[in-house]
Amino acid sequence: MEHIRLDRKGGVAVITIDRQEKLNALNARVQEEITEVFAAISPGEVRAAVITGAGEKAFVAGADVGGMQEMNPLEIREFGRIGTRMMEAIETAPVPVIAAINGYALGGGLELALACDIRIAAENARLGFPEVTLGIMPGAGGTQRLPRVVGSGVARELVFTGRMIDASEAKEIGLVDRVVEEGEALEAAKELARRIARNAPLAVRNAKIAMNIARNTDLASGIEHEGDLFALLFTTEDAREGMAAFSERRKPDFRGR
Repeated sequence: MEHIRLDRKGGVAVITIDRQEKLNALNARVQEEITEVFAAISPGEVRAAVITGAGEKAFVAGADVGGMQEMNPLEIREFGRIGTRMMEAIETAPVPVIAAINGYALGGGLELALACDIRIAAENARLGFPEVTLGIMPGAGGTQRLPRVVGSGVARELVFTGRMIDASEAKEIGLVDRVVEEGEALEAAKELARRIARNAPLAVRNAKIAMNIARNTDLASGIEHEGDLFALLFTTEDAREGMAAFSERRKPDFRGR
């Protein structure tokens, strides 16, 4: 791939967006490559994934504004659909996805981070939706996912002002889940991914499905779905192995079956 590096080790996939000369900005090709990577993830080989940006200056500084300037409304709508497909591929990936945010995560970069399950930011991270300062607005899920994460009022303030916030404020409002020292976001994300990868992959996968359902349905329906997924796991070898290991006071050997 032209702009994406993929490394797999110990059940953890690390996806690195490498377009440093553009601060890892998202053009159509980068978004298509990310979609391809997540579409190809096999939960048999990968149990958790980390996505980050190359270098320390930027996670993803946003969409490639230079490339967008010459697009007409129909072309920009298709560009938005490409971005939406990428976000959905991340959000519905069969494994948890952790964003390791180093430097700028703006516009499309913050939308990408919001599509992840967990966000870890370095102290030098700067996050925001500056689109209104350019005469446009978020167009790949930002206005939909941000309120679900930080609440309606905070989301509206950030989107309407285009204000950039630091990692500390992002943690305070719940936009990121952890803040680490500069240069340590990737390693912290990998360590968390390794911890997740030690657990039963089918259990983790179904827990992710249940929590995704929770965002889009009422409580009673969500609990019903949860109950179905919970019961389904009792048909798996991993559930039998996990409970037997607990009773026998040994570490379980999860096989994803």
